[in-house]
Amino acid sequence: MKFFVDTAEVDEIAELNDLGMVDGVTTNPSLIMKSGRDILEVTKEIADMVDGPVSAEVVATDADAMIAEGRKLAKIADNIAVKVPLTWDGLKACNVLTNEGNMVNVTLCFSANQALLAAKAGATFISPFIGRLDDINLDGMELISDIRQIYDNYGFETQILAASIRTVNHAFQSAMIGADVMTAPPKVIKQMASHVLTDKGLEAFLADWEKTGQKIL
Repeated sequence: MKFFVDTAEVDEIAELNDLGMVDGVTTNPSLIMKSGRDILEVTKEIADMVDGPVSAEVVATDADAMIAEGRKLAKIADNIAVKVPLTWDGLKACNVLTNEGNMVNVTLCFSANQALLAAKAGATFISPFIGRLDDINLDGMELISDIRQIYDNYGFETQILAASIRTVNHAFQSAMIGADVMTAPPKVIKQMASHVLTDKGLEAFLADWEKTGQKIL
């Protein structure tokens, strides 16, 4: 499974990238606002830092304007994936931008039917939002499973990018189902390394080592 980092905070991306944990980055207008940076400037900095796809989102709502914004964003770097919403206009923009040779991430997906349309439109990535479905008492993981089955049934090459990952269980379940990518905040990725039994075991080992009076260095 590929790990994309869902943030526009350059320092957080750099830390994970140095550990080999970053296969790509996703941003959105809310994350750009949180960073306090200019979208073109920070996206360029991120794209220069990582080798994988960096999603940069359009803010227009009609197809022609999305296409124009997408073309501008794509010029930032060769590894930009233009992010468009899963609306009818977004699908039109996806089709045009894909046919022009750009990577396209179709976001805000909440149904398998939407994901099917995105694949037909040529999306590079489809971003189903797990956490937001959970918020309204629907099973976000069921959506990932449904999309996986549909894409496998027909050989679609669109990659399933599990988004709105909020917990380590979301990460684990997405991997078990077979999502191609997960995008998660740095905090969640780091939490994947934590386990109470690891902490207890380390504490016991160190206590016993202290009793030996030995040193390695």
